[in-house]
Amino acid sequence: MVNASESLGSASVMLGDVIGLVEGSARKTLQGIAQVVMLGELAVNQALDNVVPVE
Repeated sequence: MVNASESLGSASVMLGDVIGLVEGSARKTLQGIAQVVMLGELAVNQALDNVVPVE
């Protein structure tokens, strides 16, 4: 799950970089994808918090 969280975080950063390079409908599409990736990362992090207690 840690790897999934890190991969989703990396994908979010990469999408942010690409979003800065495009305009128009492609930009809006990438922003939507970035939002879904971010929500996935949040869900994985929440699940990880429930599995691995914070000490």
